[in-house]
Amino acid sequence: MSPDKLSGLIAELMRPTDSLSRPNLNALRHIVGDISAIKLNIKMQGYELARQLAEALPVRNDLAPSAIDLRSKPSTQHDLESDWCAYWLGRLGSPVIFHRKLWELAFVLQTIWQHGLMAPDRRGLGFGCGVEPIPSLLAAEGVDVVVTDLAPQEQADTGWTATNQHTYSLDAVFREHIVDRRDFDRHVSMQYVDMRRIPDTLRDFDFCWSVCALEHLGSIAKGLEFVEASLATLKPGGLAVHTTEFNFLDDTATLDNWATVLFQRAHFESLARDLTAKGHKVAPLDFDVGQSPLDRFIDLPPYPGDWSPYQKSIWPANPAHLKLAIDGFASTCFGLIVKKAEA
Repeated sequence: MSPDKLSGLIAELMRPTDSLSRPNLNALRHIVGDISAIKLNIKMQGYELARQLAEALPVRNDLAPSAIDLRSKPSTQHDLESDWCAYWLGRLGSPVIFHRKLWELAFVLQTIWQHGLMAPDRRGLGFGCGVEPIPSLLAAEGVDVVVTDLAPQEQADTGWTATNQHTYSLDAVFREHIVDRRDFDRHVSMQYVDMRRIPDTLRDFDFCWSVCALEHLGSIAKGLEFVEASLATLKPGGLAVHTTEFNFLDDTATLDNWATVLFQRAHFESLARDLTAKGHKVAPLDFDVGQSPLDRFIDLPPYPGDWSPYQKSIWPANPAHLKLAIDGFASTCFGLIVKKAEA
């Protein structure tokens, strides 16, 4: 049977109804017919658990930044329950909810602060910044920031504009509840940069960062190359902190050569060995993905960007997850911390 005929046959078997709108009663359809409802049951139970746990967190209004045992690590429920996460999310004006994207923002800010780089006259470089609030918070601390993202046409070619995760202008990263506009304009500038080809003009920064961007460079190899290339933008002893996708359950198969690639433990270990051999310092690798209830909830598609208007009207306004399935692979966020060699 030709591939086209086989595809047509499978499509016919998968139809929920026949030509007269009667139930399709073949065995294959019986097997898969309830999968969508099962997925939605799992999603809603996970979202409800996350909502209840977030509401049960104590109100913390008198927090100050505090040092922690900083490691290169994945997002966990324990982190988002911590005072250090609550402090940075409070600075961003965000409630503490159990969402991995909020963990990424807090992780990057904690790393920059703990290395003593969130201070006036420091220089930071953000890669693939999209609509992040990080530049506004850094500007409020007197840090000079260069925000970068793909040029608009390249963004359109890669599909990022369809998800509103791109930066057309500095307005996309300005947050008036975090920083005065005059201070923002004084400290923040913007350049269009392809992360696969960092220009030589971007040099002598105290730190650089990226939030879930390097997995979109086309391959695992290109993502790892970017991490090392980003060190060239730093002064000796400068700091790089990057977050990305971590395929934490499968040590054999993963996604590569795709719009979104998934890094595995072996990739981070190999990168750390290579960078250490060149004199750089990588924060200890910690692959503990957590043991709390939300660490064991793996969200399933469809995700909010794919919901219909009706689904958005009846489902939670702030769906929360720390782990999710990406094309069948369980993934979470992983933060990498690298200190450039002193010489």
